[in-house]
Amino acid sequence: MIKKALVTGVTGQDGAYLAEFLLEKGYEVHGIKRRTSLFNTDRIDHLYEGPEVKTRRFVLHHGDLTDSSSLIRIIQQVQPDEIY
Repeated sequence: MIKKALVTGVTGQDGAYLAEFLLEKGYEVHGIKRRTSLFNTDRIDHLYEGPEVKTRRFVLHHGDLTDSSSLIRIIQQVQPDEIY
C-alpha cells in the first residue's frame, strides 16, 4: 500500500525538497500551498502532474495554516499517513 504524506509549505525550499524526497521513496505526496503562492511554484514545477494524469503521485491543494476549516477539509479528503 502506498503511503500518503501531506506537506505544508510545499512551495518553499524545505517543503519542495521534502516532497521530492518522499516521491523518490514511493509516497503519494499532497502539498498545501497558499493562494498567494500562485506565482511562487518554481521549486515544484518539475514535480507537478496535471489532473489528467491518472497515476499522479503529487497533488496540490490550496489552503492556509491559519484557516482551520481548510486544513480539516484537506486532511479529511487526503487521509494522510504522515503530515509535515
